[in-house]
Amino acid sequence: MKQLFTLVLFVISGSIIAQDLDRYEKQTYLGRDGELPYRILLPKHYNPDIAYPLVLFLHGSGERGSDNSAQLKHGGALFASDAVRDDYPAIVVFPQCPIDGYWANMEYLQTPEGVTITYPRGNTLKMEQDLLEGLLKDLQKNYTVDKNRIYIGGLSMGAMGTFELVRRNPRTFAAAFAICGGANPAIAGKIDRQPWWIFHGDADQVVPIKYSQQMVDALKRIDADVQFTVYPDVGHDSWTATFANPELLSWLFAQSKE
Repeated sequence: MKQLFTLVLFVISGSIIAQDLDRYEKQTYLGRDGELPYRILLPKHYNPDIAYPLVLFLHGSGERGSDNSAQLKHGGALFASDAVRDDYPAIVVFPQCPIDGYWANMEYLQTPEGVTITYPRGNTLKMEQDLLEGLLKDLQKNYTVDKNRIYIGGLSMGAMGTFELVRRNPRTFAAAFAICGGANPAIAGKIDRQPWWIFHGDADQVVPIKYSQQMVDALKRIDADVQFTVYPDVGHDSWTATFANPELLSWLFAQSKE
């Protein structure tokens, strides 16, 4: 009986989450050199006369594709919940990276000794970044966005893309959060205009924690506003704990460029 009850709760919970994710409208941004599918969630009772915060979230490599659905797997249900939409009315956007694309330039090497990730230091051409920049401009043209409250976050590959998009657009974002990602610490001086919250599991063998740690250290050396949350004995999935942290969204939506 207990197992049956647990199964029923699981099915009901899954159904509720699916209904929440259906709240995201499917759209596609058509850029000069390609297209970018994305899902967009508008605030309840969206009013074009009101300027709303905009949240851009970049998914990990496992959610790449063209179905315009997989990118909602992690984080989509959080922003679509009634409680969050009531407390934080915002425009929330989840773009989807192509199956053979990547949100950031990097070289990933897996050896018996472990993982080595190399990030470029300077400006690099990247179609996915160009499409993200075009999408941001398009969203601000078609919706009433509070330009002082544009936020970005991502996990794993998406966290790497978060660092890169902020570097390319240092004056755009009011705050950024990066979950189990990394970047070249030499870019710290380009991304220090906004507060950062960085998360990582100390047992991560896919993207070792040192890649977040070196970004935190580099930002602290220039007195940037950065906080670092480390999850003991947690592997690559540090996003589950992050999305369950009630302080994440209260911190995020409290930030403004004003």
